[in-house]
Amino acid sequence: MKILVTGAAGYIGSHACLELLKAGHDVTGFDNFSNSSPESIERVKKLAGKPMRLESLDLRDPDGLDALVAEGFDAVMHFAGLKAVGESVEKPDLYHDNNVIGTHHLLAAMEKTDCRRMVFSSSCTVYGSVQKNPVDERHPRGAVNPYGKTKLDVEDMCYELAADDKRWKIALLRYFNPVGAHESGLIGEDPKGLPNNLMPFVMQTAVGRREFVNVWGGDYPTHDGTGVRDYIHVTDLALGHVAALEKLDEFKGAQAVNLGAGRGYSVLELIAASAKAAGKAIPHKIMARRPGDSAAIWADAALAKKKLGWEVTRGLDDMCADAWRWQKNNPEGYAPAS
Repeated sequence: MKILVTGAAGYIGSHACLELLKAGHDVTGFDNFSNSSPESIERVKKLAGKPMRLESLDLRDPDGLDALVAEGFDAVMHFAGLKAVGESVEKPDLYHDNNVIGTHHLLAAMEKTDCRRMVFSSSCTVYGSVQKNPVDERHPRGAVNPYGKTKLDVEDMCYELAADDKRWKIALLRYFNPVGAHESGLIGEDPKGLPNNLMPFVMQTAVGRREFVNVWGGDYPTHDGTGVRDYIHVTDLALGHVAALEKLDEFKGAQAVNLGAGRGYSVLELIAASAKAAGKAIPHKIMARRPGDSAAIWADAALAKKKLGWEVTRGLDDMCADAWRWQKNNPEGYAPAS
């Protein structure tokens, strides 16, 4: 199939592009490079041994989207979006404009060219304050920050669109905490500035770029007092997106599917596994809880196995070993070593 990937050069987008190419698909990607590097796609092409086109384009450019989408695609895999929770609180209008209005432009461009098949990168943030674990797709939705609200709004947009026009096939993939890197160590997570997510902060500390890891909260009602999350290897996640793409014809309108490991690990367990992978202690400090953080959340991933034939195959040790290989080989990320 001929696939258009938005946010192609980002962390998850680049891994998805690699798996799409390996599966034999014809891939065109675009990115505005606000939190990514075109170098990731150069490495994807090297790993796949296949060509791939990458354009510089922003979701907020409807004319540019119209021109690109008009070239004709069988489906769109939509990763593009701003994703920092803290920044979303400071700049909610920017997040709405980029993530929600931008997706509206994308869907409008798709409709004009009769392309009505999409895999959307949603998030477990749409579950808001967790009422019970494991979380399945029927759990009530809610947003506890502006970033989460954008994911909710895009899901609702897709539900409404598919209800009005039965030709739409949309997979809303609600994934949990992606970590790790490709096993080659050539592509991985390279956040610009201070990392928002735990794993890159842990790895940057291990490689000497950070002094210590902030552990937000040590008094949660969990087995070691730190927050518990469902971590999923980014390659497993990318394969989940490919599985959804190849099953899109079986979707009835817009449907949500969790992508997760189905079990949780605490912050201290992740730090310990990372220290084992790096062969060194990783200093950390217990800090006060952050507002809005839940004690624990992990997925019920039964629907993904039933509907997509997908489940995780990589555990915590694999996630940490691959993340460390990436960070050790690329201490400054995609930037040349200083």
